[in-house]
Amino acid sequence: MTDLLFRQDSYIREATGLVVGHTPEGGIILDSSLFYPTGGGQPGDSGGLAWDTGTLKIATAVKAEDAGIALVPAEPAPLPPVGTRVIQTLDWERRHRHMRVHTALHLLSVIIPLPVTGGSIGVEKGRLDFDMPEAPTDKDALEEQLNDLIGRDLEVTEDWISDDQLAANPGLVKTMSVQPPKGQGRVRLVRIGQGDEQVDLQPCGGTHVARTTEIGRVRLGKIEKKGRQNRRVNLHLEG
Repeated sequence: MTDLLFRQDSYIREATGLVVGHTPEGGIILDSSLFYPTGGGQPGDSGGLAWDTGTLKIATAVKAEDAGIALVPAEPAPLPPVGTRVIQTLDWERRHRHMRVHTALHLLSVIIPLPVTGGSIGVEKGRLDFDMPEAPTDKDALEEQLNDLIGRDLEVTEDWISDDQLAANPGLVKTMSVQPPKGQGRVRLVRIGQGDEQVDLQPCGGTHVARTTEIGRVRLGKIEKKGRQNRRVNLHLEG
């Protein structure tokens, strides 16, 4: 099992790690990973590895067997041998933009309180698909609502609940297409706002900013019809 450094602190940009294995496809498994693996609509992190006798550019990270994370090299190159101590360095600008988009999408699900049927996160933009029979009549008003929430500088924190507690509170799960991971005994919740200021609480394994103002201003793009009752709402970072 890989120790999830990104879960402990999503702002760590560099850390050491020990190579504990290689995948048949040429991935590198470390005992602890700064790199978030592709999942939940969020792309895997990129960056690099360095060790005494070499360096390697990492294109992405993916989930591996036995709760491991495999770092995928950007191009064919000699891999650091098992037992090698490496320095992991994130492409921080890319990761941070993913964090901004991801937290903004959680807020989008607040101002559009409908079941989410899909979503994805990118560097410049993200999108959520909603079970939405009719398109919103005033997109500009929704955009202003969203930016007002961002401007409230709400704290983003995490909590953990048991699988049984989640089963007893199905309303916490907004996503119809991606169910939170179960079977490990507990599930991570991401909370936006505290006390009377709380605006959102939902299961999520991804990385997020610490406060909503870190997102910056956003713009709502096209609202596209995707099936009889599905509509896709696109969101863009402004800077």
